[in-house]
Amino acid sequence: MRRHVLLPLTGYLFAVLLAAAGQPSLAAAQSNTGTIKGHIHLSGKLPGNPIIRMGVDPMCARINAGKRIVQESVVADINGGLANVFVKLQGTFPQTPVPAQPVTIDQRGCIYIPRVVGMRVGQMLQIKNSDAFLHNVHSLSAVSSNFNVGQPTAGLVYSFRPKEEEIMLRLKCDIHSWMTAYVGVVSHPYFTVSSEGGVFQIDKVPVGTYTIQAWHERYGVLTQKVRVSAGATVTADFTYGGAESRGGRAGIRDLTVPAEHLSTVAIR
Repeated sequence: MRRHVLLPLTGYLFAVLLAAAGQPSLAAAQSNTGTIKGHIHLSGKLPGNPIIRMGVDPMCARINAGKRIVQESVVADINGGLANVFVKLQGTFPQTPVPAQPVTIDQRGCIYIPRVVGMRVGQMLQIKNSDAFLHNVHSLSAVSSNFNVGQPTAGLVYSFRPKEEEIMLRLKCDIHSWMTAYVGVVSHPYFTVSSEGGVFQIDKVPVGTYTIQAWHERYGVLTQKVRVSAGATVTADFTYGGAESRGGRAGIRDLTVPAEHLSTVAIR
């Protein structure tokens, strides 16, 4: 009887010791990372965004009837907290798995939603047409992420996996010149987009000193050094002075290409 009692106890103790042996490695992995958080501020008087004249396309005008739709190139609160800023760490990092979940942009109400997104190299980008009429997706890439796809009806989705980093990949619609979106494509997971109020946070950053970069479509790029310590949170705030970057802003005319240049039709 004793033998039958001792054997289960021995097995139980072995399992407990084995589990305990694995805990230090998990704790060590967690202690080798930190968090970067910050706030992005636009100083001075906030600029107005131009009103989009949806009347140039009766279908866009109809689905936006009674609405005041503006070109949201600057999204800031009354305190100057600036949204839609793409923030990333510069440098190379150990490889990590690419997310299986796609990044999605919607053509809805004759605008791109959301306007600014971030993703990994090799991750799936999906652009969906939710409007019951023709849009297209035309990328303006400085690397190899070029495509021009017609999406004539609601429900069509174009899928694409970028193979190279790019800050930023610009998307437009040739039929509706005001439609534009930006995609930050990076090879590591240490990036984000500032939310309402200009707040951002990057978690699980390996310990070290880095250059952190902020990009805005009208105000360009800002950088600063940041040191990440184990188990700690470091603050990295950015302030844009309101001067527009020469290369940062895409004018409406720059976003217009004849629609007959469509090369492909997306599928459901």
